Amino acid sequence: MADGFGYLVDSHCHLNYKGLREDEGAVIGRARAAGVGTMLTINTKLREFDECLRIAEANADIYASVGIHPHEAENEPNVALGELTKRAAHPKVVGIGETGLDYYYDNAPRDLQQANFRTHIRAARETGLPVIIHTRDADEDCVAILGQEIAEGGPFKGLIHCFTASQWLADEVLAMGLSISISGIVTFKSAKDLQATVKALPMDRLLVETDAPFLAPVPHRGKVCEPAFVADTARFVADLKGVSFEELQEVTTANFFRLFDKAKPPVRAGE
Repeated sequence: MADGFGYLVDSHCHLNYKGLREDEGAVIGRARAAGVGTMLTINTKLREFDECLRIAEANADIYASVGIHPHEAENEPNVALGELTKRAAHPKVVGIGETGLDYYYDNAPRDLQQANFRTHIRAARETGLPVIIHTRDADEDCVAILGQEIAEGGPFKGLIHCFTASQWLADEVLAMGLSISISGIVTFKSAKDLQATVKALPMDRLLVETDAPFLAPVPHRGKVCEPAFVADTARFVADLKGVSFEELQEVTTANFFRLFDKAKPPVRAGE
């Protein structure tokens, strides 16, 4: 690849969560040793934004997002657009979310989830930052809201994180110009349908992530997931797609910096 990216990006992790925050420095060190050159730590509650931002400010290779997870839509309802855009102005904040819909757990009323989702999309459009979308058992409503927002306000950048859904959802969001991020779930023996979908995904829309501290990939299942483990997911996805690990690494890293274009690639020695 002409870009010469010799490292991976963990495009979605939660470094302020229990399981990682207790040993923050070592977790980050192990990621770097595994070839992870950039991490995006994801905000899920505005009341925890300052902690996410602290981690990003303390590390040149870590960025943050700002957003409210659908599980938190009742605890932090009716967020004002300005509350997101104000925080998004910080130099280390490169994405809006994670947001979206989760009808599997239904931890918050669906109308509040939908309202927060729309506000996040509008913040993404206003700031030019990508919206980071969580969707579970809500594919039809997710596509409907995305389509309505594009029709009413114009296109915006974004991705479906930790993609586990159907080929139909993949086709719909790709047609809207969004990208798709794959977590360690793809390595599970039970994930045959997901593996088939990943094989068909266009390389120029593909990212990889851990969602740490959750969803550790094979061979780490049962352990606390760490950003270092994104390398295992990347190797598995490379095999699925019939490309080398190096090519998968180059492409997914380039895709990250093209989508999250406020983030800057790390400066390497001699450059």
